[in-house]
Amino acid sequence: MNAYTIPFNRIELSALPQVGGKNASLGEMFNKLSPLGIEVPDGFAVTVESYRSFLLQNQLRETLQQLLDTIDRESLSNLPKVAAQCRTLITNAHLPEEVKTEIINAYRLLAADKNNLPVAVRSSATAEDLPTASFAGQHDSFLNVRGEENLLNAVQQCYVSLFNDRAIKYRIDNGFDHMQVGLSVGVQYMVRSDEGCAGVIFTIDPESGFENVIYITGAWGLGENVVQGAVNPDEFWVFKPTLAQGKNGLISRKKGEKKHRMVYDETGESGRPVKTVETPLNKSTAWILSDPEVLQLAKWSCEIEKHYRVPMDIEWGKDGISNKIYILQARPETVHSQKTHGEVYTYKLKEKGRVICTGKAVGKKIISGRACIIHSLSEAHKLQQGDILVADITNPDWNSLLRKAVSIVTNKGGRTSHASIVARELGIAAIVGTGNATQVISDGQIITVANTEGDEGHVLEGNIPFEMVTTDLSKVPETETTPLFILADPDRAFELSHYPAKGVGLLRMEFIINNSILIHPMALVQFDQLPEGPVKNTIAQMTAGYNSKTEYFVQQLAEAIAKVAAAFHPNQVILRMSDFKTNEYASLVGGQYYEPKEENPMIGFRGASRYYDRRYLPGFGLECEAVLKVRNEMGLTNVKVMIPFCRTIDEAKMVLQTMESFGLKRGENGLEVYVMVEIPSNVILADQFAQLFDGFSIGSNDLTQLTLGLDRDSDIVSHLFDENNEAVTILIAQAIAAAKKAGIKIGLCGQAPSDFPEFSQFLVEQGIDSISFTPDSLIKGIENISKAELKRRKPDNGLVKQQ
Repeated sequence: MNAYTIPFNRIELSALPQVGGKNASLGEMFNKLSPLGIEVPDGFAVTVESYRSFLLQNQLRETLQQLLDTIDRESLSNLPKVAAQCRTLITNAHLPEEVKTEIINAYRLLAADKNNLPVAVRSSATAEDLPTASFAGQHDSFLNVRGEENLLNAVQQCYVSLFNDRAIKYRIDNGFDHMQVGLSVGVQYMVRSDEGCAGVIFTIDPESGFENVIYITGAWGLGENVVQGAVNPDEFWVFKPTLAQGKNGLISRKKGEKKHRMVYDETGESGRPVKTVETPLNKSTAWILSDPEVLQLAKWSCEIEKHYRVPMDIEWGKDGISNKIYILQARPETVHSQKTHGEVYTYKLKEKGRVICTGKAVGKKIISGRACIIHSLSEAHKLQQGDILVADITNPDWNSLLRKAVSIVTNKGGRTSHASIVARELGIAAIVGTGNATQVISDGQIITVANTEGDEGHVLEGNIPFEMVTTDLSKVPETETTPLFILADPDRAFELSHYPAKGVGLLRMEFIINNSILIHPMALVQFDQLPEGPVKNTIAQMTAGYNSKTEYFVQQLAEAIAKVAAAFHPNQVILRMSDFKTNEYASLVGGQYYEPKEENPMIGFRGASRYYDRRYLPGFGLECEAVLKVRNEMGLTNVKVMIPFCRTIDEAKMVLQTMESFGLKRGENGLEVYVMVEIPSNVILADQFAQLFDGFSIGSNDLTQLTLGLDRDSDIVSHLFDENNEAVTILIAQAIAAAKKAGIKIGLCGQAPSDFPEFSQFLVEQGIDSISFTPDSLIKGIENISKAELKRRKPDNGLVKQQ
């Protein structure tokens, strides 16, 4: 084995001391995973021995050590000066002739008959890509390096990067001895992703730490723009369990703007081998990968994770000339894999604030502070401890600066950008990819970063009061009555999967339509019949990139449902079919053409009555198609469906027949269909409804208003609204008894069990199977259930109150 270079086909993980973490991992994959069909570009490692020989022959070790020993480790005030002196020493030194000879010979062997073969030259430190310290982004890489002299220069520049300010500080922070860290250099065949696309994969959701998904992100061109966060990329989530079963595990995707791409600079005008250019509109609006390509990458990622036995952070690239996809790097994920989910921190704004801008939320927190706009490191002195840093983009050179900030807001970037990764490592909130933060936020302005609304983070004007509640999940009691979630926002599903809920008792479809789809389903079904004008133009823009207008609705709805179903798999997720009122449907894009005006929409054309009516029948068909896609194609059969506001037995039969005509047949592929109990007729005829459905879910809000004959939206009579009213509790008790008699499940969705301990006690005494809570009420609700169950086991004077 040569002392100064080793080809990838002779490298395994055990070679880490000789070739560093990155190269050891590349060699391991090239040898162990290529037989599984995983493509890894060939290459070779310039060994740590080469670096040590370089230091020895140039007599640098002692001088470098003396310089590094002068760094003030408390203030780091002289770090930039010392680092610059170290880099000058490395730059002015010379590679030993024997090292140069071996590098050139290895390059010629790799290039075969190709002159000036383009290669990627990457630093690979011995303390790099470890499960506890990634060193990601600390050292330099060079792309599209061509020719022997340029290669030798790039290798030496990798040595120089070992003494970047950020790399020195990272070693100090993580307790590494500067001179004990050896540097290898990887020289790898350059995948032509400049003509294709590239990006990053995590085998764990990088935001929530949810372990059952593969998260894939990428953009057109070389992957550096994605790694650096210079573009807003496309995002894909693939569910591991159903992927393993041969199902379509692609459960969710989001399209990024991808405004720029990094390509080769063939002209040399930029003075660098690569340059950034604008992405043509037809590419920026298109997905970077087809569904089969996403699934291929996901399968490879599962194999890589299985081989390494830890969650992984992977870089990939697609060669735009050969159309082949490659794995370029793989390292252990170092943030969520080191965490446990023993405690939950819940943040809540006490007041509303004016939204200045929005972006992707990183870290589910709220923080207020002074905004400090930084355009370059020359302005670093402006940032004070406790400021919120606002910038166009950040990079690894900013690491020392970022530690002063309590939050980060950037114009550019995605969930795998530098700002996002650093924010997670530091445990602070960030909002990335706002597009305009540096334009709409004033320097010195007091702002609040609020990341409590799922995927979207909000920058608010002023210091908005908030509260934080810490919950030790190990102290949350187990209960016989099943606690479930009421969910409206699928983007919170992965985060909430760590909570002690046993599934979802109510997933509100209309909230998904209102927040994600935005378009009235009938306007999509009858798009060609819409009058020309702004509404039709808006729908055309929103549905661009889909094969049809209806596919837009089905795809968006299916993926939102699937995200929740995956988060709580294999526990049940009860999906309530749409329950808009006519005035709410009318507010959707195009809704004004399809909705009648009603005096009292609350008890009008809503729920089940819409599903078989010709005015909405095709729209209901799209809802059914989305559910079929989730259950049959994606394999998420833990999804059950629930029919709201079903007034009569005949209507129930009509709805079930209509569902069956659209392919959703009760009992087929294990499909269970529930019905809401929210109208007195549902209780009075409960034994008959029980013959048609698999379960009941009591909607206490509607049942209360219809029992007491009041409009819960009316301020005038709202003081009479009371779930504890005896008329309401009698009906609830009757519904539970009817369900028990019929042998079907029954639950309740509503706020009362968490607000009123006595209401929880009443439900437990009646023997209800489950109670569903909103996320902010779950823990309090479980505690109330536990207390009620304890009282049931040890009643006062041996008596249990019966309704």
